[in-house]
Amino acid sequence: MDQAKLDEYLRVGEQLWAKVDQDELRYKGKVIEDLERAREAVLAGHDGWLDLVKRGITIPKGSPIHFTTKDDFLEVSASQPDSVLRALRMLWMEDDEQQPAERLRAFFDSMPPEYEKMNSGKRSRVGTRLSLASLLLMGLGPEYPPFKEKSLSLAYRQTGYQGHPDGGDEGAWYEHALKFLDQLVQHSDGRPVDLLEAQSLVWQMQGWKGPAVDDPSRETPATLDELAEKLLLEPASFLSKTVWPLLKDKKQIIFQGPPGTGKTFVARELAKFLAGSEDRVRVVQFHPSYAYEDFVQGFRPTLQDGKAGFVLRDGPLLQMADQAWSELNERYFLVIDEINRGNLSKILGELYYLLEYRAADDKADDDEFEMQLQYSDEPFAMPPNLYIIGTMNTADRSIALVDLALRRRFHFVLFHPDEEPIKGLLGRYLKEDMTWIAERVDAANEKLGNKDAAIGPSYFMKPNLNKEMADRIWKYNVLPYIEEQLYGSNLKIEDFALDKLKRAPAGQPETGAGAAGTTTANEPAPQPNPATIEPDAANGED
Repeated sequence: MDQAKLDEYLRVGEQLWAKVDQDELRYKGKVIEDLERAREAVLAGHDGWLDLVKRGITIPKGSPIHFTTKDDFLEVSASQPDSVLRALRMLWMEDDEQQPAERLRAFFDSMPPEYEKMNSGKRSRVGTRLSLASLLLMGLGPEYPPFKEKSLSLAYRQTGYQGHPDGGDEGAWYEHALKFLDQLVQHSDGRPVDLLEAQSLVWQMQGWKGPAVDDPSRETPATLDELAEKLLLEPASFLSKTVWPLLKDKKQIIFQGPPGTGKTFVARELAKFLAGSEDRVRVVQFHPSYAYEDFVQGFRPTLQDGKAGFVLRDGPLLQMADQAWSELNERYFLVIDEINRGNLSKILGELYYLLEYRAADDKADDDEFEMQLQYSDEPFAMPPNLYIIGTMNTADRSIALVDLALRRRFHFVLFHPDEEPIKGLLGRYLKEDMTWIAERVDAANEKLGNKDAAIGPSYFMKPNLNKEMADRIWKYNVLPYIEEQLYGSNLKIEDFALDKLKRAPAGQPETGAGAAGTTTANEPAPQPNPATIEPDAANGED
């Protein structure tokens, strides 16, 4: 264990201790009392032992010691009571010399095979089985706290403690956790005073990011403002005051707007900044042939020993979720480019529910937010530290396929050339002698009159842009795009020639192709000789 990390963990924990719910501690005490009565009935062989056990392990949802696996245990207990009674006696035997690991091994060895089958398909089978068994162990007293795998895994990393024993069974995992909790008790100056309180502290500390993690949600998020300035977004507070609060609220956000407005670029840069590492960011792109099996989980063809078969493989979502669950004190980001190009109902499946119902950071272990996946019997929940940033092209007519159910689960942020934070971005990027192209883009967008299909600035955000490059981009990129948008319109593509988009000074008519006064695109308009102007024209009158 890293002593410096442990000291910091306990220092923060001491400040948090005042927030530890005393009702929760009292509730754990009641669970111990109920299970102690159940233990007495089990050891004495009383007929009502099963009802007492059920009362002791039936924990309301939202409690830090709530487990969904109790239903499996109670089902087996009802069908094979003699076997379960024998297993409970092995767990609760009156032998002070019996170590927790030995009790757990004897308990699982005595349980019916059906119980093993019920838990065989679940992620981290050791942690799943140990959760309920540790709850039953509370019948021996407060020195046997409940085991919650995810919160303990996080606490191990926060303090530099060794993780769950590789290849270890339930007994090894539980004794490893008891030693860790005992370290918290031994090194604390006040609270926690016992292992049960130490487990409560570990639960409360799930929301702690650690001393080395910068949290841009602080009142003065200067680093996010600097990122916005680097990306030429205005106002500079756009990321810190708008985007980040929206992300914290729903954990999902979509940047929508016409092509070329920097949606994907900003999404990637923001994700890398907030995650703190590119290793915790993954970019995927939806398209019409993309499916649930590609994104979430599905069977893939395989060839083993010359025989064809199928293997169940996780897609990007489950891969990122597994990583996020393993590091709850870090942020993970999944960037979905062109999210509206895929068949969202088909791709997302159960995620419609899971995206909306997520456990909060301080209740990461709440089983209420789990669902069974389509191709697996194991429960799955979206980790609280996995964020999703999608991008949506509003010029794509498939945007109509984005239904209201999905819209309710995301915040939508508009990226448009005529609105903040994109307004004026091209002018801020270009050198002074090339700002004329920004004016032409604005004029073309005004003539198009279609907000969802405007021309974005990124077409011309090229290093060392000059007139020749700008002409090529306009002819071979911009004009073909405009021509597609003009379908069914009265406008003609000829109206979008660069020289026709030149804006004349106020009070003067615009110049057109072949008209007197037409200039090349990179030259300023010639100034007329005042001596040749009629008096009315000089006064700005028609």
